[in-house]
Amino acid sequence: MENFEYDVQASRVIFGTGKRKKVLDELQNLGKKRALVISTPGREKLALEVKNLLGDCCAGIHAKAIQHVPIETVRESLKLVEDQGVDSLIAIGGGSSIGLAKAISLQTSLPILAIPTTYAGSEMTSVWGITENGQKTTGKNVIVKPKTVIYDPELTFTLSPHITVTSGMNAIAHCVEGLYAENANPIISLMAEEGIRSLFKSLPIILADPNDSDARSQALYGCWLGSTVLGAVGMALHHKLCHVLGGSYNLPHAETHTIILPYAIWYNANHVPEAIKIMARAFGCDEKDTAGALFEFTTSLGVRTSLAEIGMKEKDLDDAARLASKNPYYNPRPVDEQSIRQLLELAYKGTRPQQEVMNRQ
Repeated sequence: MENFEYDVQASRVIFGTGKRKKVLDELQNLGKKRALVISTPGREKLALEVKNLLGDCCAGIHAKAIQHVPIETVRESLKLVEDQGVDSLIAIGGGSSIGLAKAISLQTSLPILAIPTTYAGSEMTSVWGITENGQKTTGKNVIVKPKTVIYDPELTFTLSPHITVTSGMNAIAHCVEGLYAENANPIISLMAEEGIRSLFKSLPIILADPNDSDARSQALYGCWLGSTVLGAVGMALHHKLCHVLGGSYNLPHAETHTIILPYAIWYNANHVPEAIKIMARAFGCDEKDTAGALFEFTTSLGVRTSLAEIGMKEKDLDDAARLASKNPYYNPRPVDEQSIRQLLELAYKGTRPQQEVMNRQ
């Protein structure tokens, strides 16, 4: 066995049906009594439920979170926090709500209590991201990692089948990249494999019956595993590409992850044989066709499988390849502009990744 280091910054996790009703107890456990509830406009009803559960401990609702965390929204939120004397943040929703809470915490050190309603995974990480002038900047700071996370499967029942699938694929992406992370370790690899398997099993069931409570719990469990992986080890090419495509071209976050993941696996496959073995085991496929098997899985779930379908312009592919390769970052296969341009071309067209194509690289 190779040497490794295992370093995880703990969060308190409460998992179970109806557990969102513990939000006041958990806020008090943090020693706080004036929380701002953050959501997207579409989740304002849930934010109101949290406000009612908090009673006098709620400083108000801020339902203005949007994807990719624009700097203008951050500035507006910081002023509200100062004006209302807020001592804590409660983010309810997906990556947009939690992302805005993190951006506020980065500037104020306010603690976050997260109640995720999707499978995006941001709640278990110290990663933050802010978009300014069309470019998304990301970083890590332990201060922004939520102190407490409440996972309540009931909150995922209203997710549309489309969002359920793409958000779940985002969680699978965390697991996949954790398998070949620069600081990968055996514990995280076990969690990553279990997370992939849980989501592969549950997503088709939810698609057939969105009210299947066991499948909803299983998917949220897989999400927790994926987000724990994301918070514990570094990511690589897949996440870099998604940040570039989302931040610079305003593509929808979860759908971008769904589309890019098979091609990121395709790109790296020859350089990560042990990770491929684990993926194949979790996917239930031949090791020589992991990328193709994942592509077919996403196709079977009825989601869009090309960048063109979600608004990417062919004329922007050259620029995207340049942006994705200009700053050095870890990836098991070296990154160069020409190879990334080829990957983006395949993803733009939605071409099924083929192992024999990769072997000619």
